[in-house]
Amino acid sequence: MSSTLFRGGPIITFGGPPADAVAVADGRIVAVGDGAETWATTFDRIVELEGRPLLPAFRDGHAHPLHAGTNRLELDFTGITTLDGTLEALRRWSEQHPEEEWLVGRCYDPSILPNAFGRAEWLDAVCPDRPVTLFPTDNHALWANSAAMRAAGIDHLTAEPPLGEIVRDADGRPVGMFLEFGGIGLFDGVMPEIDRDMQDRGLVEAMRALSAEGIVWAQDASVRLDELDVYLDGARAGIATCRINAAFRADPQEWVRQRDGFVEGRRRSAEPDTARLVSANTIKFFADGVIEAGTGFLLEPYADAPHSCGLPNWSSEGLAEAVRAFDADGFQIHIHAIGDAGVRMALDAVEHATRENGPRDRRPVIAHTQLVHPDDRPRFAGLGVIANFEPLWACWDDAMLDLTLPRLGPQRSALQYPIATLAAGGGRISFGSDWPVSSHRPLDGLAVAVTRQ
Repeated sequence: MSSTLFRGGPIITFGGPPADAVAVADGRIVAVGDGAETWATTFDRIVELEGRPLLPAFRDGHAHPLHAGTNRLELDFTGITTLDGTLEALRRWSEQHPEEEWLVGRCYDPSILPNAFGRAEWLDAVCPDRPVTLFPTDNHALWANSAAMRAAGIDHLTAEPPLGEIVRDADGRPVGMFLEFGGIGLFDGVMPEIDRDMQDRGLVEAMRALSAEGIVWAQDASVRLDELDVYLDGARAGIATCRINAAFRADPQEWVRQRDGFVEGRRRSAEPDTARLVSANTIKFFADGVIEAGTGFLLEPYADAPHSCGLPNWSSEGLAEAVRAFDADGFQIHIHAIGDAGVRMALDAVEHATRENGPRDRRPVIAHTQLVHPDDRPRFAGLGVIANFEPLWACWDDAMLDLTLPRLGPQRSALQYPIATLAAGGGRISFGSDWPVSSHRPLDGLAVAVTRQ
C-alpha cells in the first residue's frame, strides 16, 4: 500500500473550514486534519504545499475531449460570433493552406446563420475552387459549398437520406445544409477523415486543456473503436493526465453487429496497463437532434414549422430494444435527448430495460435534458435516471434568442433545463460541458447554473 501526506497549505473540502493536512492511501483519502499526520508512522511520500491550496478536482459528465483536441489543430471557429468573421477565417485558412485539397472547419456558431442554415454560395464566394465542409458547434449539421456537393454527387435528384435531411430551396435544389447523421453521411467516403497522427496530437492538446482547468475525469460521450485505441495508447505512453470513460456510439442500423465489438472494447480497456486511466463501460445513443436546427424531437410541432415535430434518430421500439440489450451486457446507458418527445422516448427505453432485465445498479444517464414535459419530471427519480445538464446553455444567449425561442415559443421555452425541479423531486443531477460544443471550463458552467445569466 502506497501512502502520501499533503501538508502545509489549506485543504479545502467544502465540508467545513479548511484543514491543514490530508493523508491518502492507494488513491483514497483516509484522514483529514488533525489525524492526517499521525495516520501512519511513515509515509512513502510527503508533499509540502508551501501555502498553496489543495481542493477537489472536477469531473465532466459529458464531453468529447478527443474531438475537441483535434478541432484545435484544424480550422477552428471557436469564439467567432459573426458570419463575416467566419467567412474571413475560412478565407485566411484557405490562403495559408494551399496544399489542402478539401477544407474542413469546426465549431462555427449556428446563431450567425438565418434559422441556423447557411447557403453554399456564401462559401463559394470565399473558396470556389476546393470543397469546403463546415460543422457547427453542436455537430448535428454540415454546411457545404458547391464543390463539396459536386464531389459527393449531390444535386436536386438526390433522395432524402434515412435519419437525416437535405435542406432545399422551393424548387428542390439543396441549399448547402445537411442535417443529422444521415445528412452528414452523404459526404462519407469523399470528405477526408482525421488520421491517426492528428488524433494522437489532438489527445495531447485535449489532456493539456483538461488538466489546465482541474478536470481529472471525463465522459467521452461518443467514441469509435479506433478512437478507443488512441486513448489506450495514450495511457500506455504516459500522455493521459485525465481519466476517460469512453462511450461507444450505438448506430440505429448497425447496433446488433456492433455489440460484440463493444464488449471486446470494454475488455481491452480493462487490461492492467490501461485500466487506471481508461474505461469503456458506457453506450451512447442519440434519441434526437437539436432544437436550433429543428431536429430535436418534440411532442407538439415546432412553433415556426407546424408541419414538423423534429427528427428522431430511433423508433421508440428500436431504442427500447437496443437499450435493453446493452443494459443486459452490463453497460451504462447514456442517451442524448433534447426535445420533450426525445426525453420521453429515452425514459421509456430505460423503463423497458429495467423491467426486462431486473434490478441492478445501472445509473442510466439522459444527457442535455433540455425540454422535459412536466408529466415526465417525476420519472427521473422513479427510474434512477441521472439528468446530465450542460449548465452553460441555460441562459438567454444568441442561440437561445435567435433560434430556440422562435422554434419553441414562449410557453415551452420557459420549461427548458429544469435543473432545480428535477433535483427537488429526488432526481440525480450531473453536469457536463459537451466540449467542444461549448467551453470546457467548469466555472463557466457553474456560474450560469447559479445565475441563469
